[in-house]
Amino acid sequence: MDELVFNIHKKRFIGAKTLWISLRRWVNHNQHIMKLAAKQTAYKRNVMAESFEGKSSHVSANQAAVPSYATDITHRYPTFRDEPFKTVHNWLDGKRYDDGAEGLWRINDDLYDLEDFAHTHPGGAEWIQLTKGTDITEAFETHHISRRAELMLPKFYVRRATQPRNCRLTFHEHGFYRTLKQRIREQLGRVNPAPKVRSRQIVDGLIVCVMLTAYLAVRLESFAIGIVCAICVNATVIAAHNFLHQRDNWRMYAFNIAFLSYREWRVSHAISHHLFPNSVLDMEISSFEPFLCYLPWADLKNSFQRYGSWFYGPFIYGSIFLSEYLKRLMDSFSQGKNRFHLDDLIPFLLPAFMYATNPERIGVIFQLWLFVVLMASFFFGLIGLSAGHHHPKALHSGDLFPNDMDFGLYQMATIVERRGVEGSLLKVLTTFGDHYLHHLFPTLDHAILPQLNDVFLATCEEFGAGKRLSSWFSQYIAQNLQLARVQPKQYQPEMMANRGKTKHNQRA
Repeated sequence: MDELVFNIHKKRFIGAKTLWISLRRWVNHNQHIMKLAAKQTAYKRNVMAESFEGKSSHVSANQAAVPSYATDITHRYPTFRDEPFKTVHNWLDGKRYDDGAEGLWRINDDLYDLEDFAHTHPGGAEWIQLTKGTDITEAFETHHISRRAELMLPKFYVRRATQPRNCRLTFHEHGFYRTLKQRIREQLGRVNPAPKVRSRQIVDGLIVCVMLTAYLAVRLESFAIGIVCAICVNATVIAAHNFLHQRDNWRMYAFNIAFLSYREWRVSHAISHHLFPNSVLDMEISSFEPFLCYLPWADLKNSFQRYGSWFYGPFIYGSIFLSEYLKRLMDSFSQGKNRFHLDDLIPFLLPAFMYATNPERIGVIFQLWLFVVLMASFFFGLIGLSAGHHHPKALHSGDLFPNDMDFGLYQMATIVERRGVEGSLLKVLTTFGDHYLHHLFPTLDHAILPQLNDVFLATCEEFGAGKRLSSWFSQYIAQNLQLARVQPKQYQPEMMANRGKTKHNQRA
C-alpha cells in the first residue's frame, strides 16, 4: 500500500515538473518573440544601410549602378541569439525557425530528406542529424570538394523551398569560391597525402606529453611543471580541432580532454563560426557577449565593456573550459534533457591517470588538475581569440559590404592571419594556423594545405582578394582595439586587390 501511494505521488511530481518546464518554455518563448519583433524592426533598418552616417543622401546616376550594401549576411535577425543562456541547442532551434527548411535539409532553394542517408554518410551520421531542419548550403559547399555528393542529391530531393534563403552569401558558378573550389579539386589529385601521417603523430605525441607532465607535476608537486602540462593540454585541444572537422575518428575525442565537447564544437565552431564568421550567426561572437563584445555596434557595449574588457578579458579566457561544461550541466537541468554523452567523461581521464600513478597524493592531484585546466583554458583563449578574426581590419556585422557577396570573398574579408607559423606543421596545428585555407576548406587536413597555396594565391590575385598578415603581438593588440571599436567601416575590394598583387609579386 505504501509503495502504491509512493508511486502515485512520484507520478504526480514528475507530471507537475514536466508541466512546469513546458509552461516556463512557453513563457520564455513568448517573451523572446516580443523582444525579437522589436529587434527585427531595428535590424531591418540597419541591414540594408547603403551609406555611413553623415554621408550625402544625394545619389548620382553612376552611384545608383553600384550594388547595394548590407550590414550583415542575414535577412532576419537570428531567433534566440540574445537569449541570456546561449547554447548550441537554442542556436540550432533558431536556425530551424529562420531557415525555411520545413523540417528537412535545405540546400540553396531545394529541400531534401536525408534521414535514411544519415547512417551511411561517409563523414558520420552526426553531421546530418545535428542539422535537420536547417539550411545546410554553406556546410554542403565547404565540406564536399568532390562532386560525388552533389551528384547524389537528386535521389533525396523532396520539393522547392517556399521562402527565400535567410543568408545573403552566394555561390555563383564563376564566382570566387566555386572557381577556387574547382581548382582545389583538380590540385588534390596531385597532392601528396603522406604529410597527414605527421598530423596524427603530432596529436599522439601531445597526448603522451600531457600524461608525462601530469605525472611529473604530481610526483614533484611542481606547479611549474603544471604550467608545462597546461601548455600541452592546450596544444592537444587545438591540434585535435583539426580532426573534429573531418569524418568521425578517434583523435577528435582528444578535443574533450579539458571539458570542451567536440560534438558541441561541431555546431558552435564548424557550423556556426566557420560558415558565418564575424556575423550575427557566429556563436564565437555571441557566446562571449555581454562580457567581450567584438561587433562594432555602439548600442551593444558601453565604455566599461569597450575598455574594461582589456583587463578582465584574460579572466574570461581562464573560464572557457569549465564554463562550457557547467553550461551543459545547467542546460540539462533547465530543459529537462540530458545534454551529456559517454565522451563527456574524457576530461576525468587525466585526474584518474594522475591518481593511478600517485594514489597517495589526492589533495595535490585535485589542486594541480584544477590549475592545469584553468591555465590551459587561459592559453586557449589567448591564442584562439587572437587567431585571425577579431581585428579592426576584418569585416564584422555592422560594417558595410556588398549585398549578395560571394561566400569565399566574405570569408577572406573576415580574416587577418597570424604571421610566423608558416612552414611548421606543429605551430600551424597548435595555433589555428593557415587560417584562410582552413576556413575555405575545413575538412582538409592542415598538413596538405601548403600544397594548395599556389593555386589559392593565384585565384586570390585573379579576384582581387589578398591575404592580410599580422604579428602575434599585433594580433593581441588588435583584438583589444576591436573590442573598443564602434565605428563601422566599408569593404574596399580594390584595397584587397592591391594587397593581393603585392603579396604575389613578393613571392615572384
